[in-house]
Amino acid sequence: PPAGAATSSPGAAPARVPDVLRFTGTTVGGAAFDAAQLAGKPVVLWFWAPWCATCASQAWTVAEVEPRYRDTVPIVGVAGLGERRAMKEFVTEFDLGATRQLDDQAGALWRRFKVTEQSIFVIIDRDGKIVHQGFLDGEALTARLAALAGA
Repeated sequence: PPAGAATSSPGAAPARVPDVLRFTGTTVGGAAFDAAQLAGKPVVLWFWAPWCATCASQAWTVAEVEPRYRDTVPIVGVAGLGERRAMKEFVTEFDLGATRQLDDQAGALWRRFKVTEQSIFVIIDRDGKIVHQGFLDGEALTARLAALAGA
């Protein structure tokens, strides 16, 4: 191929799946989800609860920026500490239907990532290293996404 051309083809080897992305789940809408499909990209996990006011303010930012970064820095919501009905209402209210939102009522992913309170962002770089774990406001989240997408 010419210099600078992308060499990935449908037959190319898939990206190595880092341990941090070896998990599966079910979306709030009931679809199966496998994090391995995100290997090779930076990923943002957003841990939220349906009754959380801070999460609600973050939801507006996520809904706004997620489409812009969907292909470069996927954002995956991980809803916990609530019932599916409340999670679904939150997703509908904040127009998050297009974003992957996992139903983690059982708390398996919250425990896996050692998240003990809602409204936490876990940012995983393209090599599978956790580079941020904690609160981010909308502005900080947007800046991180832009930096990751450009990296």
